[in-house]
Amino acid sequence: MRIVEDRENDGVVDSLEQLVEVSRVLGSDPRLVLHGGGNTSVKTTRRDVTGSEIPVLWVKGSGHDLATIGAEGFAALRLERLRDLLPPTRIGDIALLNELRCARLDADAPDPSVETLVHALVPHTAVLHSHADAILSLTNTEDGEKRVREVYGDSVVVVHYAMPGPDLAAACALAWEAESHPGTVGLVVLQHGVFALGDSPREALAHHDWLIAAAEVYLDEHASTMADTALMPLPDVDPVELATFRAELSALAGKPVTVRRSTDDEVARFVRDPEMLAATSHGPLTPDHVIWTKRTPLVGTDLSNYATGYRTYFADHEHQREVPLTMLDPAPRVVLDERLGMLTVGRNAREAGVAEDIYRHTMTGIATSENLGGYRPATAGHVFDLEYWELQQLKLARRDTHLPLAGQVALVTGAASGIGKACAHALLEAGASVVGWDLAGGIVEAFDSSEWLGLQVDVTDDDAMQHALRTGVERFGGLDILVVAAGIFPTSQPLGEMPMATWRKTMAVNLDAVAALYGHAYPLLRLAPTHGRVVVVASKNVHAPGPGAAAYSASKAALTQLSRVAALEWAPEGIRVNMVHPDAVFDTGLWTPELLAARAEKYGMSIADYKRRNLLRTEVTSAAVGRLVLAMADETFACTTGAQVPIDGGNERVI
Repeated sequence: MRIVEDRENDGVVDSLEQLVEVSRVLGSDPRLVLHGGGNTSVKTTRRDVTGSEIPVLWVKGSGHDLATIGAEGFAALRLERLRDLLPPTRIGDIALLNELRCARLDADAPDPSVETLVHALVPHTAVLHSHADAILSLTNTEDGEKRVREVYGDSVVVVHYAMPGPDLAAACALAWEAESHPGTVGLVVLQHGVFALGDSPREALAHHDWLIAAAEVYLDEHASTMADTALMPLPDVDPVELATFRAELSALAGKPVTVRRSTDDEVARFVRDPEMLAATSHGPLTPDHVIWTKRTPLVGTDLSNYATGYRTYFADHEHQREVPLTMLDPAPRVVLDERLGMLTVGRNAREAGVAEDIYRHTMTGIATSENLGGYRPATAGHVFDLEYWELQQLKLARRDTHLPLAGQVALVTGAASGIGKACAHALLEAGASVVGWDLAGGIVEAFDSSEWLGLQVDVTDDDAMQHALRTGVERFGGLDILVVAAGIFPTSQPLGEMPMATWRKTMAVNLDAVAALYGHAYPLLRLAPTHGRVVVVASKNVHAPGPGAAAYSASKAALTQLSRVAALEWAPEGIRVNMVHPDAVFDTGLWTPELLAARAEKYGMSIADYKRRNLLRTEVTSAAVGRLVLAMADETFACTTGAQVPIDGGNERVI
């Protein structure tokens, strides 16, 4: 996006740089904004292509995150046009979106925030808007307005809750006209948040800091002393129970979902407090959170009763906006249970994490407001308006990855390097949440993604495997896809020289561990919302063994037979089991540059030719194996089980 057109617009750069700076400060504090919430602006002038100096409002683009925003995340709008849209002008939500787009100076700028008109309304140069926990705890009470005036006096304009967009702009305009004066430093919108004002972004930030600090002092002064008693930890839960609950949630949501379990002391204290649990029925901390958490959590585990309640909530409010509505899925996004702790639900692990973050702040806000006489957030009608607001649904739709494996959970063994890592990468790229196991310590940080959980696991240790399975289920909710890629290839030795310890170790890793894993994974795979899938990375040696590789070849052949039996036994549950037989995959840790050079020299070839020593004269890479494994895990192989597919460029002995 072009920010300036000549050096005469340097003032724009200075103001915008300062706005980016304070926006990131605001966005870095989760007590103030969470996951894309909040918005900021600055007013400047700009010389347009005709040479005219025009007033401009730079405002955060919808969907951008204040914590990481840059200049490109702001849209420059014609300020005079925005003020034409303020009351008494009446405008609908979709018409407003169109007008905001038309007011942009750059066509490729992001869509402006839906709260842009509030920023345009006030005369101050800079405006910072947050959903600060302290402000919400103060306003989400029976006498919230009285408390706000007690804390701030006439330093702020108090605005009764209104839906963001034209309604909030109208409410702010009315309150501003009645209460504002030259010393006004902000607007507090009850059950919504605060707009801090200043003659520069830094001054607005100073005012915002003061507003939050004053609320926190008030809350501290009125807090009751709670004994920080030691809590019994929440109990371990059978992974199959969690996977069963996830399957039921997915059925209610109409798609696979990920589920994250939290059991720390904060959660344990909240879910064991009947008063706190009862207060959750009043709704979210602010209606803006509803797209992540629904209006209320499920307390307990009765999904059917929750769905009935959601349908009633929809029927009670569907006509208040006077537009036809289609009910969203009735599955909860937050579950609070005295035994399970807190479960958060999302279309992927990132969204489940967002729901967790938001509800942790909600629990704190509920406890604080209850201490002030009772938690009273915005009404169900207001929350419904936000949940079914077309602009809010557009925001959620923009975050939908539409990836084929979104909401599904995969486990890849041997995922720290080589073929296993390539398989994990392919699954992540397809939208899956992936648990990776490996002995190598690098497994933990193999991928930088909220959809990744790397665990250091010795697959020959049965207790370690079971613990790792439990950990994966508690992070993502279940298991849909199992990729068996862990294996060892011992040093080549003829049968007469091979120690039996080598044989036993190879069998333990390549065969015995998988047999044990199948036993542990089957109860989870049978609960997969879209049927379980197993993909086994076997070997060309199954069909074409080589001399000196007795232990490896026999273990992979036995693994193939084991997996064929699994395909037979598990087919009635809809679980499919397929195998790939790679050969000559040279971009793995097994093949060092020195080893490759030595092998190529032995055959009188260049390294490049040696890598293509197959019928198709093609190089077989880990990524190519990963793509084939992905095909077996997605719908490509939906009608196939028990298949064995070579990926070797063509081998005469195999053919």
